[in-house]
Amino acid sequence: MTRREALGLLAAPALQGAAFQTILVHEHILVDFIGANEVSRSRYDAREVIRIVKPYLEDLKRHGCRRLQECTPNYLGRDPKLLQKLSEETGIEIWTNTGLYGAGKDFRYLPPYAMTETPEELAARWVLEAKRGIDGVKPRFIKIGVSGSNPLHPLDHKLITAAAITSAETGLTIASHTGNGRAALEQLEVVQSRRVKPSKFVWVHAQSEKDHSIHEQVARAGAWVEFDGISPKTARWHHECIVYMAEQNLLNRTLISQDAGWYHVGEPGGGEFRDYSYIYTNFIQGLEERIVRQLLEVNPVEAFG
Repeated sequence: MTRREALGLLAAPALQGAAFQTILVHEHILVDFIGANEVSRSRYDAREVIRIVKPYLEDLKRHGCRRLQECTPNYLGRDPKLLQKLSEETGIEIWTNTGLYGAGKDFRYLPPYAMTETPEELAARWVLEAKRGIDGVKPRFIKIGVSGSNPLHPLDHKLITAAAITSAETGLTIASHTGNGRAALEQLEVVQSRRVKPSKFVWVHAQSEKDHSIHEQVARAGAWVEFDGISPKTARWHHECIVYMAEQNLLNRTLISQDAGWYHVGEPGGGEFRDYSYIYTNFIQGLEERIVRQLLEVNPVEAFG
């Protein structure tokens, strides 16, 4: 199998619109980078956010998207009620998450209790959210972020341990903002040490790792390798990543998404909002239909339910 055959670049253009019922596993509606000590829903007008974001979601639905997984964690602008309202008005499922985000300078997006509580205590908080919901909305996956150092920083180790404990009790999949391949492997070891299946771990931002052999290693272990952040500037590299996984017969462990959207709290009008359409109007064009369905229909359900 040649590289072009592996990717299906010689195939007819992919089906469009309602022909697919796709899922985007890593996107954002709203994010607030003010820091855990100052973040608050009082910092934005939910009606304005809905007015600005709703047209982008309506366009997304026309492209055949049935579910968007919103990956903004707690203390970074997570707002399940806002997501529920947008879901009701657009007809797209919008999933929220439980967990905490430890990446970022000086761990500024972690609340004070994250510094002192044990992994078991953190997990108890997340399990409670999973069972009772957040403002009446149940989270559908666990989102954490680690600094990406190798070995893992103690706080990173605490977060992935708490996530593994939560996954074991709730069945929710862990999506971990990581990037660095060595840090992904170390997290996977922690997950397995807690008797959680590798298939419950998603390596988020795997495109940041340039060593394809680590992509392969994580996938062969049974975890998910997520190449998100797809954009016109990155399309060539993202295609290369997909080609490599196809050549290794590992497309069944591969996820793709755009990491788009981003109403930025604190910026006039939410700043520059990146729409969700590029993956449909450009990136998948020319890919073989079976590959598109594998990446955007089959795998998201296998990974997250």
